[in-house]
Amino acid sequence: MTVIRIKDSRVLSDDYYLLKKTTFEIQRRDGSWVTTTRETYDRGNGCCILLYDPKRKTVLLTRQFRFPAYVNGHPEPLIEVCAGLLDEHDPETAIVKEAAEECGVTVTNPTRVFECFMSPGSVTERLTFFIAEYTPEMRTGDGGGLAHEGEDIEVIEMTLTQALAQVKDGRICDAKTVMLLQYAALNGVMG
Repeated sequence: MTVIRIKDSRVLSDDYYLLKKTTFEIQRRDGSWVTTTRETYDRGNGCCILLYDPKRKTVLLTRQFRFPAYVNGHPEPLIEVCAGLLDEHDPETAIVKEAAEECGVTVTNPTRVFECFMSPGSVTERLTFFIAEYTPEMRTGDGGGLAHEGEDIEVIEMTLTQALAQVKDGRICDAKTVMLLQYAALNGVMG
């Protein structure tokens, strides 16, 4: 168990999410103590889901503009699995809500597959990963996200084979999406 002593913590920004700068002492494995400073970005925890149709061998993904990716040299909208923050919900409730808002799919029984920290060097967020089957009949809405939240989400459907090819050639480069697509391939979710 890691032992730390917080020396100072201050808020640098509390605009959209919370950015803090913390100075702490940490006991190293050899027993010595060092003082270090880190910034942490707290945007809350999130969830994501791979929607798949085993009969048609398809997955339902989203495409949307992501400003941080744009700033880092990726001008195109990213292809992603459906995802969102938990806000005040548990992961299961949140992912059902996100699937309806973003993809227009009514999900009733998502399967939790794992949880991961996506960028633990600076971001506090832990993502809960889900998979769920969908059928064309489960498409009860248009999806597209919530306009009042600035979302403009395109819903796209492709085969798992096509999605994996896009991972290989770099067109799909979102980590949570790559992880869930690889999970689907490795675990034979298409049957």
